[in-house]
Amino acid sequence: MLNPRLAGRYAKSLIDLSIENNKLEEVYNDMLFLHKVVKGNRDFVVLLKSPVVKGDKKRAVLDAVSTAGNLSQLTIAFGRLLVTKGRESFFPEIIEAFINQYKAKKEIYTVTLTTAGPVSDEIKEAIVSKVKSQTAMKNIELKTIVKEELIGGFLLELGNTLVDASILYDLNKIKSQFMNNDFVYKLR
Repeated sequence: MLNPRLAGRYAKSLIDLSIENNKLEEVYNDMLFLHKVVKGNRDFVVLLKSPVVKGDKKRAVLDAVSTAGNLSQLTIAFGRLLVTKGRESFFPEIIEAFINQYKAKKEIYTVTLTTAGPVSDEIKEAIVSKVKSQTAMKNIELKTIVKEELIGGFLLELGNTLVDASILYDLNKIKSQFMNNDFVYKLR
């Protein structure tokens, strides 16, 4: 059950509180850890969203995760507050909203590079420096994805802009040109 407005409000409250306590970076690292836990453990999310499991058990599980991740007291208190208020089912969305709001506040832009094979660090650095020089983006987080179906080349996503320099795109373009070729007599 998604509720972006609620997630945004709780995330904003946590950001404001962590800024007030000078613990923004610490809480951000905690949220990155919790994001990995949420993405890597479906049972954890199912437990949080389950109306059958009592709040005490959910609090105990959150405390165990907090201990394992060595989370800050502010993050632990926030998790307990969510359980107390009955909002723990929105925890994954709140984590996502917090990370997005943090990146917006710090002006960190995510650039996605999709290639047919693994990319070396030198190429990654070259792409980041090229994007920085061509745009107003100064803080860039490069996310790499490998998709073999591209055959070669790359896809580069910068916010709402997509640069498709893949061989798959070129082949599809050639295919559509052959399909609509006016120079070939079409049989009726």
